[in-house]
Amino acid sequence: YMAREGTAVIGAAYAVVLLFGLVRLSQGEAAFNGSLEYLNTAWMRVFHLIALATFVYHTWSWFNIMPKTMPIMFVGGKRVQPGTITGAGIAAAVFGCLAVLLIVKGMYP
Repeated sequence: YMAREGTAVIGAAYAVVLLFGLVRLSQGEAAFNGSLEYLNTAWMRVFHLIALATFVYHTWSWFNIMPKTMPIMFVGGKRVQPGTITGAGIAAAVFGCLAVLLIVKGMYP
């Protein structure tokens, strides 16, 4: 439980990075381009990989906890198994991520 809650620290750090980018964007094109160059450094690439791993773990643990916290579900008179709930949640998350990726890729061919 605490490991999952600890992922909020990386989430907060990533939010600060995004806010920094917004501030630099408001300062003009040159400032924003400078922030993009900073994001392209080796340290920031490592940070993004760590953040990605942390967010994947956070998502997996959230859907793993879900069957334990939600009311018992019945479909067609049969109880829905916890693995089915977890799998459906993870599948929905993967589908949502892929949909966003395809939309963004379509905007910038």
